Amino acid sequence: MSRTVRVLVAEDQSAVRAGLVLILRSAPDIEVVGEAADGEQAVALARELRPDLVLMDVQMPRLDGVSATRQVVAEGLADVLVLTTFDLDEYVFGALRAGASGFLLKNTEARQLLEAVRTVARGEGLISPAVTRRLIAEFAAKPAREPTADLSVLDRLTRREREVLSCLGEGLSNAGIAERLDMAEATVKTHVSRLLGKLELRSRVQAAVLAQELGI
Repeated sequence: MSRTVRVLVAEDQSAVRAGLVLILRSAPDIEVVGEAADGEQAVALARELRPDLVLMDVQMPRLDGVSATRQVVAEGLADVLVLTTFDLDEYVFGALRAGASGFLLKNTEARQLLEAVRTVARGEGLISPAVTRRLIAEFAAKPAREPTADLSVLDRLTRREREVLSCLGEGLSNAGIAERLDMAEATVKTHVSRLLGKLELRSRVQAAVLAQELGI
């Protein structure tokens, strides 16, 4: 990226937070502008510092990461990249509904963490493949149920856009969708952009959640 990404790190465990800060500061195009030890402090610092991105843990004292994400996004303070562990999967959908732009596991390698920060800062949603696979497995293990979202929203989409939305729900990348639907990757990007606009979603990961809730 040609610009420096300003990051606020919100993590209650001081040792983990220090490690994240160390990794982020190793990149010349990333600047750590603040550190928060709980959700309330994360929101307050986001208001004060206006970072490009908040790296947010989901389980924190005083105010959890999901609620903090909701406030940060609602006020338009920054994009949010959430860190989670497998035993915290119950928070994933809540945070994505709250407007988080991405999800990563805490054991993500340093290189992947840096690239994730850059990706979200570019305005692209990101979700760890491992998290995606786990979420899809959880859905598959549940009994068939009625859609939890209003199917009428699909009326806004073209047939092809519905197909792309379904692929997003499976956790496919743009390249994977292009192969599945036999189209150019650039065309996939166009369809994703259009369906996000029509459905008033912030990111492809929110689209993936919606697809799961619609049962498509």
